[in-house]
Amino acid sequence: MLSRVADSLYWMSRYLERAENTVRLLDTNMGLMLDKSSTSAERRWQRVLATIGKPEGCEWKGDVYEFVDQLCFDDTKAAAVTSCIVLARENARQVREEISSEQWQRLNRLFHEVTKQTDSDRSELRLSEFLPSVVDGIHLFQGVTDTTLSHGEGWQFIQIGRYIERASSTARLLEIYHHDSFTTMEEVHDGFEYLEWIGLLRTCTAFEAYCKVYTADLTYDRILEFLVLDADFPHSIRFCIDSLVNALRAVQQDSRGHHAEELMRLSGRLQASLRYGQISEILERDAGIYLRRILDLCLQIHELIYEVYIRYSVQTALAM
Repeated sequence: MLSRVADSLYWMSRYLERAENTVRLLDTNMGLMLDKSSTSAERRWQRVLATIGKPEGCEWKGDVYEFVDQLCFDDTKAAAVTSCIVLARENARQVREEISSEQWQRLNRLFHEVTKQTDSDRSELRLSEFLPSVVDGIHLFQGVTDTTLSHGEGWQFIQIGRYIERASSTARLLEIYHHDSFTTMEEVHDGFEYLEWIGLLRTCTAFEAYCKVYTADLTYDRILEFLVLDADFPHSIRFCIDSLVNALRAVQQDSRGHHAEELMRLSGRLQASLRYGQISEILERDAGIYLRRILDLCLQIHELIYEVYIRYSVQTALAM
């Protein structure tokens, strides 16, 4: 596969996953506005900003709808939902011949639905309809991708982009919560903290799945264990890294990736850490450091993917 095609499919997938993550963050936190105190609102929205990397020009000024509006529709900001979907569509357009017509139609429809929004459409009521509709549009695109595209190299690069972005997003979210909430927890939690933990699980679409495993008894160690180490939940870090490694192995076999040893070694090391990790050990050694280590490894894996499959030298290509 041409490096240009791999690059576009990889980033198309990452941008859509990033847009979905931002939309779920905003939708969940708007749903938590039952707690009206200014202190909790300040803390909550500052945490949202930290989770998406404190993009330049975005700041919390006390107005929820102004804040959500800029993170959704301000296309001058790279982190905005609109910008992510525009960039995903642009990457898809560059490899139009490599994706199915159904994929292009779904993504094109999502692009027009997002970019046609006017100022008058952005009321509280419209936002409560708009945010879930974006998630639905992205899920439809992912479903169409899985059912209309051959599961060859191109599909595998879409999986690689999706799961490395999702693993990084979940690790970053947990790291922010770890420093903001979990490290200050007390034996008896007040209603605010309990609400925040439900919000954390809902942001990862994990509340119902968590309750089926642990009931509704929310504790720090169980939430962390579920979102980091669960083998079966699609938004847990372990599930994402398992899926990422499977896709990397498939690409390596198809492309005879002779220079992928370091990439496979690093991703396999992260996979083993999650597969054989114990929550008691993670808590004993400092969960914040463990989550930061996962983020660092995801970044290194991203750089190696570029080095091996996208930005390789002419000499390397000739040696393949």
